[in-house]
Amino acid sequence: MSGGLLALLDDVVALSKIAAASIDDAAAQAVKASAKAAGVVIDDAAVTPRYVVGLAANRELAIVWRIAKGSLFNKLVLLLPAALALSELAPWAITPLLMLGGLFLCYEGYEKLVEKFGLHSRAEHKPVALEAQADQARIEEERVSGAIRTDFILSAEIMAIALATLTEPDLATRGLTLAIVALAVTAGVYGAVALIVKADDAGVYLANSGGILAPIGRAIVHAMPPFLKALAFVGMLAMLWVGGEIMVHGLAGLGYHGPEDFIKGVAAHIGAAVPAIEGLLKWLTGAAFAAVVGIVLGALTAYLVVPILSPFFRAARPAG
Repeated sequence: MSGGLLALLDDVVALSKIAAASIDDAAAQAVKASAKAAGVVIDDAAVTPRYVVGLAANRELAIVWRIAKGSLFNKLVLLLPAALALSELAPWAITPLLMLGGLFLCYEGYEKLVEKFGLHSRAEHKPVALEAQADQARIEEERVSGAIRTDFILSAEIMAIALATLTEPDLATRGLTLAIVALAVTAGVYGAVALIVKADDAGVYLANSGGILAPIGRAIVHAMPPFLKALAFVGMLAMLWVGGEIMVHGLAGLGYHGPEDFIKGVAAHIGAAVPAIEGLLKWLTGAAFAAVVGIVLGALTAYLVVPILSPFFRAARPAG
């Protein structure tokens, strides 16, 4: 009896070690995958605050929480099973789908770029104060729905990038890794968004306190508008850089190595010129070339692809 119990305990210990090793592998893979998706994560954090601007201050955190829950649903319930099924049934489709998402990022980044320089402007969210006759709950619902739809696209890109970086053949480890990425990215993005949207309130509170922290509060209040503009600019650059990089790597994965080899060659040449910061220069050069690729592909998409597809989307849109 004691021998059987000891054998059972040995089995439990062995299984525990295997489980711990799997968790460690998944955590390591998740860190690597999250780093690869950093550009899209930055863009996600830069895009979301605009859905909260102009709404009642006492509803800001509740709205961020609703969007965060929608983001988790997108990642864990919709995208994670689809990603695992894709990796098992059609792994060949991962690169083309990743490139399709990269092309969308190029298009979005290009649209933001031309808008920034005043070439055209999209319809922006009007402040709620100017919509005095509108129902506040309806406005909030529209904002949340729009944010979750946008998040779905960015989340799909994050999960696709994460899936493309995984090297583990074990389905369970891949699933655990993607779940860790989903939880970590969502917590990071929407935790940062919550801090951003409440920073001005914290600044006002400190400024009105009349104590030694009042100057800090006033500085926060004055700093938030340029900070939000800078964040939007970083998000735009991240879209172009990440989108272009995805397209270049995707082409290499499909057998067209020319663009990637050219960029790597130029980056290596520039980096070698200043050995002390060689790694930084190589990265900056590669990111700059990727952004240029993103601008070119974004422009081609905006002026060639979108005009062709727009009539179909309008036809498919429900009337009313």
